[in-house]
Amino acid sequence: MTARVLIHLPAKALRGEVIQIKTLIAHAMESGFRVGTNGNPIPRDIITLFTCRYNGEEIFRAELSPAIASNPFLSFFTTARESGTLEFHWSGDNGFVATETAAITVE
Repeated sequence: MTARVLIHLPAKALRGEVIQIKTLIAHAMESGFRVGTNGNPIPRDIITLFTCRYNGEEIFRAELSPAIASNPFLSFFTTARESGTLEFHWSGDNGFVATETAAITVE
């Protein structure tokens, strides 16, 4: 399954500056608690884990549960240490995996 991902972070930052990173992923996030029109439970299908790595070092992790809304939006902060790549990884039920990267230049 290919998911639409939006990532927002500054392209440039000063060394030591605190930056905000925002992510949004398109995913229905079915909790598994609802019943379909046929009376059968709708199977659970959620994103269970989100991680962000900055030049290979994990800087943020979120373990998600069925209480999360569809199209989860996550926002967090980190300190700009050096130029490099941020890697965003989502994984979940039914083999769901999505990975995106974004570059940042630190001056």
